[in-house]
Amino acid sequence: MNSTVFYCYDAYCGWCYGFSPVIQKIAENYPSITIEVLSGGMVLPDKPVHISATAGFIQKAYPTVEEYTGIRFGEDYLWHINHPDLSDWYPNSEKPAIALCIFKEYYPERQVAFASDLQYALHYEGRDLTDDEAYRHLLEKYSIQPEVFYTKLKTEEYKEQAHYEFQLCKQLEVTGFPCVFLQNSDTRFTMLAKGYTDYETLKSRLDKALREQE
Repeated sequence: MNSTVFYCYDAYCGWCYGFSPVIQKIAENYPSITIEVLSGGMVLPDKPVHISATAGFIQKAYPTVEEYTGIRFGEDYLWHINHPDLSDWYPNSEKPAIALCIFKEYYPERQVAFASDLQYALHYEGRDLTDDEAYRHLLEKYSIQPEVFYTKLKTEEYKEQAHYEFQLCKQLEVTGFPCVFLQNSDTRFTMLAKGYTDYETLKSRLDKALREQE
C-alpha cells in the first residue's frame, strides 16, 4: 500500500522552521511516500495580539533553535523580535494555513516545499504572513495566478479547510510542533517525531515503522 506520513506543523513555529530541511530530505529520499502537511493552528487569538506579547520568549528561544538545527533566523525577522515596540506584527496562523490549503490543490506533491517556503518567508525574510502581499513572491515561484489565489484566500471554503486541519491535529493529540506520524491504517498512526528530530533519527524510525507495515 502507498504509505502516508502526516507532518503537523505551524507556519509560526520556530522549531518547525528548523525542522524544514529534515522533512524536505525525507520527502526527497522517500518519493513513494505521500507526505500530507497539516497546519496546527498554533497562534489563533480571539482578538489580535501584538508581537510584543511573545517577543521576549522568542528572543531567548531562537538561539537554541539555531544551535540545535543549524538553521539561521534572518535579520529582517529578528528586527521585529528585538524591536517589538516598533513592530506592526500581530501573528496569526490562520492565513498561512488557508494559503497552504489553496496551494495543495495546485501541487499536492510539493506541499512540504511550500510549507518550508512559508516558514522561510516569515523567519528569514521577515514577511508578515497576515499580510496578503507576503505570498505574492511565492505565487510567481509556483506559477499560480494572483487573482485566483487572492479570491480563494477570502472564501469560507478554504478557511473551513484550514480549520478542519487544526481539528485533525487535535484529534491526533498533537500538543506541540513539529509532529510526524505514519498512518498504519484508517485509524492507526505511529508517531515518528514529537518536537525537533534530526534526519538520521527520523529516518530510522520511519524505516522501522515501514518494515512493521509489511
